[in-house]
Amino acid sequence: MLLVIGGCDNQALPDSADRVRRFRQLHEAGCFVIPNPWDIGSARVLVGLGFQALATTSSGFAWSAGRRDAQSTREQTLAHFRALADSVPVPVNGDFRGGFAIEPEEVGDNVALALGTGLAGISIEDSTGDPGSPLFDFPLAVERIRAARRAIDESGTGVLLTGRSEGFIAGRPDLGETIRRLQAFAEAGAECLYAPGIRTREDVVAVVKAVAPRPVNVLVHGDFTTVAEMAEAGVRRISVGGALARTAWTGFLEAAREIAERGTFSSLARNITGQEMEKLVDPKLSSESEASRGGPSR
Repeated sequence: MLLVIGGCDNQALPDSADRVRRFRQLHEAGCFVIPNPWDIGSARVLVGLGFQALATTSSGFAWSAGRRDAQSTREQTLAHFRALADSVPVPVNGDFRGGFAIEPEEVGDNVALALGTGLAGISIEDSTGDPGSPLFDFPLAVERIRAARRAIDESGTGVLLTGRSEGFIAGRPDLGETIRRLQAFAEAGAECLYAPGIRTREDVVAVVKAVAPRPVNVLVHGDFTTVAEMAEAGVRRISVGGALARTAWTGFLEAAREIAERGTFSSLARNITGQEMEKLVDPKLSSESEASRGGPSR
């Protein structure tokens, strides 16, 4: 069983077609982790650690810009896609939320715009953002995926389409309905299926079997499983959503609160050095250059 966790260096950017091919190959066998950076720096660090593909996180990106999740505009999101795709050599999957539209034709138009940002994959979800009616009606949800599929086919880019059903994180944790939607999304042209919020092995296996042979993405934002366990369950792709961003903010808040509330700085003693940080965001930095940068970062 192939467990793909690392193995890429941050060198010259391959063209978009090559990254699409590589992204598709990752979905053909085994299980790989696709972590979610929130900016260029975190993206480059993850590539430096060896991850072979990245996925954006709408929440992590929004927090980094001082916004709540789902408050980023279409234009802000497209610019973010382009910035990340232009900064790393690995494939990037874009969390395009609900396509920034309700009607299928508009979803397709917006997906067409996203395809020009250098993405290798894109996801469309069925969440409305309305707590009273959190999911699009079934026929509309399917047509929205079909419109995204049509936009990709007409573009000739081959970008991989992920269909997301959000019931388990939108207050409708119905496994049967989630599977019904994912199966319909697959028939409408989604090539990877994703139901964020499913956690138990039984639910994961049920989804994997229901949409086989299409690959399944599972969101892991806590310590309820491992890569090996998800691989054994038949999962092809594992993402972490905003969890890495929250991990970073957790460390930031711990240190900042200590300074604000106690006037001490012990949390800072655990930091990596500025030189280490610069090497992570720019692996091409030579040892001579590092030596010349002696002293703390400003």
